[in-house]
Amino acid sequence: MPLNTLATTLSRAEEGGYAVGAFNVSDLNQAVAVLEAARAERSPVIVQAIAGMHPYADEGWWWDRLREVVQSYSDVEVTLHLDHGRSYDDCARAIEHGFTSVMIDASRNAETDEPASYEQNVALTRSVVELAHSRGVSVEGELGTIGGAEAGLSGVVEEIVFADPKQAAEFVDATGVDALAVAVGTSHGSVKFTTDQGGQSLRISLIRDIKDRLPSTYLVLHGSSSIPPEAVVTINRFGGVLPESYGIDTEQKREGIGSGIRKINQGTDSHLTWTAALREFLSGHPTEVEPSVAIGVTMKAMSGIVARRMREFGSTGRVA
Repeated sequence: MPLNTLATTLSRAEEGGYAVGAFNVSDLNQAVAVLEAARAERSPVIVQAIAGMHPYADEGWWWDRLREVVQSYSDVEVTLHLDHGRSYDDCARAIEHGFTSVMIDASRNAETDEPASYEQNVALTRSVVELAHSRGVSVEGELGTIGGAEAGLSGVVEEIVFADPKQAAEFVDATGVDALAVAVGTSHGSVKFTTDQGGQSLRISLIRDIKDRLPSTYLVLHGSSSIPPEAVVTINRFGGVLPESYGIDTEQKREGIGSGIRKINQGTDSHLTWTAALREFLSGHPTEVEPSVAIGVTMKAMSGIVARRMREFGSTGRVA
């Protein structure tokens, strides 16, 4: 089946009252792990990549191969999405390489890393929407500041600046975005909250307020991984030094879905699980030098956590 736009995927989620997981991948093996989980769960899925976050010398080559791999899973409903495009050029390049959805994160100035003004955010987002919609591609924007350290931001750690419902409605009207990432209590990175109370940080009433004002816009949670404690423990047992951290509680995410969230970004959970499996395997098999063996273990582990999230989000079994 052809790749779906984000608008198509999330319109079905809106009708069904579930959310679709958007899983960050850094290489082709991770893409296969996500797609295998989607196939097994009969779930729609959003495969997403970030500009610059991959091991390949040529990003265009990587993006072309990623699309080919995604298209090879002809029985899986997939959206190919650019996550956190930092500039108009990032989004334009992704569109040229066949992405069916792009996110323009115009909440920060790409050149200075300083927070952008609301007016700057609107202007850049609107320019990306004009380009993308002319090519049949969906656009996700961002309003407010999701906390923590976002991948690719050189260690910048931001405080949460909650989205304003009235401004959210004005932003969508001014830009025409299909989906909106809203700052409602989540945080980027592998260290989100230092106590388990952080897992209860979603402002559900804020989500409802924004959704009431934007019934036709698909709401997105960024920075919403749960930080599986078993993965952190395993990484540290085999040489890692991750601090204790807490992510967003699963029940909170489900409550968010019930309040109007339709796309949930998940990068940290699957990457922690991947790394934990790799560290444990290599420690237990010190003479193994065949890369495919270790990679096979990590792919299976990543597929497992992705499938688990699909079940939690209610997207399992939604593909005939």
